[in-house]
Amino acid sequence: MTKKKKPIILITNDDGFRARGIRTLTEYLKDVADIIVFAPDSPQSGMSSAITSINPLRYFLYKEEDNVKTYICNGTPVDCIKLAMNVLDVKPDMIFSGINHGSNAAISVVYSGTIGAAIEGCIFGIPSVGVSLCDFGVDADFSQSGIIATRIAQKIMDEGLPKGVCLNVNVPKGEVKGLQVASQTQGKWTNEYYPSKDGAQRDVYWLRGRFDNWEVDNKNTDEWALTNGFAAVVPVKIDMTDYDMINKLKHWEEELSKMYK
Repeated sequence: MTKKKKPIILITNDDGFRARGIRTLTEYLKDVADIIVFAPDSPQSGMSSAITSINPLRYFLYKEEDNVKTYICNGTPVDCIKLAMNVLDVKPDMIFSGINHGSNAAISVVYSGTIGAAIEGCIFGIPSVGVSLCDFGVDADFSQSGIIATRIAQKIMDEGLPKGVCLNVNVPKGEVKGLQVASQTQGKWTNEYYPSKDGAQRDVYWLRGRFDNWEVDNKNTDEWALTNGFAAVVPVKIDMTDYDMINKLKHWEEELSKMYK
């Protein structure tokens, strides 16, 4: 009887290859797939979908053990996906990014290098998932996030994902009551910079801030789910076109085209 071939999962992150989150994710997913880790050599938080276009990129095989190969790259999370797919010629069945050390819920999806990598995988037509744990503590427990990632991987193996859609998964700190498929919470970051001084007493600014939730009572959002102990799964589309707005702006075509006549 022919042994069934394991699927291949490509894993990256934005916290760097040494982060506990990516090591936990690899440990859990290697039980259901052959793993290729292609991760940044240093933290790349907040890189979103940034790519390196000026400096040369390098990567190398860091180690190989069991069914896991680990490569390290000097670029961003999206660089890692692009190099793995284009240069290393990896053909994964799925792409997972994470487990991020901190939340990527709500508007943070726009800034996140974790989700940037998942979106890039989606552009390549590969079912892709970004996973984050809402805990910045040095002793954060990533195990529940690893379990949830494994279950989602198994569901994707069975059902797939629609073309042009990836998943943004956030896991609450502490006990997880269940999983909720949710929408992205509407809101914005405020008081984003903390002023300080450098050694020469020049002004410097540190990014921090507070999230202003515009939908506190909306039980369909990711922030509500996380606040109430549920892991939140938000389907993210790479096509950002507002199709309803196209017809509303149609009258602009004639009015703004007059200058060319």
